[in-house]
Amino acid sequence: MTPRLLTKYKEQVAPHLKEQFKYKNVMEIPRLVKIVINIGVNEAKLDQKFMDASVNELTIISGQKPMIKKAKKSIAGFKLREGMPVACCVTLRGKRMWEFADRLISIALPRIKDLQGISKKSFDGRGNYNLGLKEQLLFPEIDYDKVIRQRGMNITLVTTAKADEEAQAMLAALGMPFAR
Repeated sequence: MTPRLLTKYKEQVAPHLKEQFKYKNVMEIPRLVKIVINIGVNEAKLDQKFMDASVNELTIISGQKPMIKKAKKSIAGFKLREGMPVACCVTLRGKRMWEFADRLISIALPRIKDLQGISKKSFDGRGNYNLGLKEQLLFPEIDYDKVIRQRGMNITLVTTAKADEEAQAMLAALGMPFAR
């Protein structure tokens, strides 16, 4: 079964981008390569249950088991020692990536109160887009009663676009609600 957003990309978005930017080759058309979701867990140094809860929530959201990131060096000011767990992240590719992008665009982003659109300034200059969410409860899979603490996440959409304008046109055609 092909994800709904992938079908939309192949049938509508790719031909539109080829015509808009006058690409000669089909491989020049920008596409999503991967989506990286990262959750920083500051409280994990105090109690492991915070990390376990974040890993569980990220597993539910992404459909894939996350990787736990550990501190590379000790920082006394943050009461952090080398090797302590500090974050969890997951990299989505293929069908899972398209399914997550569809849920992000059609379900999670519209649930943000007073959303005027997401910023166009979060591109990195190479066609990749970073998006920060303030809480994991935007995804309907998360059970509100089981959440220990609201936690934000960083979502990076990595594309093959050479410029920000191309990536923005692709994401807007997919349905990403950019601010006017």
